[in-house]
Amino acid sequence: MRRSRFTETQIVTMLQEAETGKKARELCRQHGIREATYDH
Repeated sequence: MRRSRFTETQIVTMLQEAETGKKARELCRQHGIREATYDH
């Protein structure tokens, strides 16, 4: 299995921010990930 570039904490933080209503595009830009990665 491939190892994630992000820690569990980082992933959970991003998802929590998404739940507050932040746009996916803004989250991806802030955290340095591609939108295609976020969609998976």
